[in-house]
Amino acid sequence: MLGTAGLVTVLLGAFLPMLDFFIVNVALPTIDHDLVAGPAVLELVAAGYGIAFAVLLVLGGRLGDTYGRRRLFIAGAVLFALTSLACGVAPTAWTLVAARVAQGASAALLLPQVLATITATTSGQQRARALGIYGAVGGISVVIGQVLGGLLVSADLFGSGWRSVFLLNVPFALLTAVLAARFVPESRAQQAAGVDLPGTALLTAALLALFVPLMEGRAVDWPVWTWVSLASFPVFAAAFLRVERKAEREGRVPLVPLSLLEIPEMRRGLGVAVPYFTGFGGFMFVIALTLQNGLHEGPVAAGWALVPMAVGYFSASLAGPRLVSRFGSRVITVGAVVQGLGLVTLIGTALGDWSHFSPLRMLPGVALAGIGQGLVGMPLFRVVLSRVPAERAGVGSGVLATTQQSSLALGVATLGTLFISLVPALGMANALALVLAIQALGSLLIGWLSIRLPRSVG
Repeated sequence: MLGTAGLVTVLLGAFLPMLDFFIVNVALPTIDHDLVAGPAVLELVAAGYGIAFAVLLVLGGRLGDTYGRRRLFIAGAVLFALTSLACGVAPTAWTLVAARVAQGASAALLLPQVLATITATTSGQQRARALGIYGAVGGISVVIGQVLGGLLVSADLFGSGWRSVFLLNVPFALLTAVLAARFVPESRAQQAAGVDLPGTALLTAALLALFVPLMEGRAVDWPVWTWVSLASFPVFAAAFLRVERKAEREGRVPLVPLSLLEIPEMRRGLGVAVPYFTGFGGFMFVIALTLQNGLHEGPVAAGWALVPMAVGYFSASLAGPRLVSRFGSRVITVGAVVQGLGLVTLIGTALGDWSHFSPLRMLPGVALAGIGQGLVGMPLFRVVLSRVPAERAGVGSGVLATTQQSSLALGVATLGTLFISLVPALGMANALALVLAIQALGSLLIGWLSIRLPRSVG
C-alpha cells in the first residue's frame, strides 16, 4: 500500500513536469535576448516540451504496466533531472530545443506512473483523497509555474538568468528518485503486454500533425505545410482507431484499449476533461499576455496577479473531498457555473473601464475562476479513474494524462493564437473579452456534460 511518504513522493513527481509546462513562458523574452532565438525557435522551446510530453504519455503508461511503475518512475525522475540540466546549460537556441524535447519525453515516462501507482496501490477513501490531492496539484502547478518563473528570472541567481528556471528541477528530481526507491511500492500489470508499435506510430503521427502546425503556424506565417499537416490529422486519427479496434478484436493488447471507453465514468469524464483543460490552458496563456503586453507588468508582477486564482483553486480543492462525499459529481456542475461567473466578471471588468484595468480590478473575477476550476478539477480525476481495473491503471492513467496535456496545449495554441490575431483589429480589451466569452461558453458545455456523469464518485 502507498503510505503518506510515498504519496508525497509521487505527487512531487507529478508537480515537476506539470510545472515545467508553463514555467518557461515568462523566461522566453530573456532566452530570445541571450540566445538570439527568434520567434519560430522560441515557439519550439515552449512547444517541443509539450509535444514530446503529449505524444509519449500513453506509451509511458504502458511501459510502467509492463516493467514496473516504480522502476519507470525512478528512471523518469533521473532522466528529468539530466534533461533539465541540459536545458540549463544549453549554449545555443537549437540545443535548448533538443533538450526541451528530451525533457518532455522524460516527463512522459514519469507522470503516468503517478496516477497508475495511486490507482493500483490504494483503495476506498485513501484513493479518493489521493486523487483529489493530485487534481489540486495539477492546477496549482500551472499557476505556481508562472509565478515562480517570473521570480527566478528577475532574481538572476548567481547570474544564471533564465537558466535557473531549468536548473531548479535538478535537485528536486533527484530527491524524488531517491525517495521513490525507499517509499513507493512496486506495482505492474499481472500480464505484461508488448509495445503496440503500429498504434504508437499512428498516435504519434496524429498528435504531431495537430500540434506542430497549431503551435508553430503563427510564428512562421502559416505556410502550406501547416495546412497539409492539419488536414492529415483526421486521417491519422481514423487509422489509429481502426488499428486499435482490430488489435483488441484479435486478442492482442493495443496501445489504447478502446474498451476502456466503454466504462461510463472514463468516457464521460474525458468528455468533461477536454473543454476544461483546453479552457484552463488558454486562460492562463491569455491572461499572462494581457498582463505583460497589455498592462506592461513585469514577470514578477504578472505572476503575483494570479495568486488570487491559486488561493481560490487551492481552497476549493481542500473543501472538495467533503463536498464530493455529500453531493457527488454535482460539485463539478457547480464548479463550472462558478468558473463561468468568474469569466463573465472579468469580461465586465475589461469592457467597463479598460483605462483602469489592473491586477487589483481583476481580483474578483480571477478568484472566482480559480474557485470554479478547483471544484471541477479536484473530483474529475476521481471520476475518470474510479472504475479502471488495477491491472490497467497504467494505460488508463496514460490516456487521462494525454488528454490533460494535449488539451492544455490545444488551449494555448487555439485560444492564444486567436487572441494574438484579434488584438491588432479589436484592441486588447475587446480581444480579451471575446476570448473570455468563448471560454465562458466552454464552462456552459462543462456544466451540461457534467450532468451526465454518474452522481456517485468512487
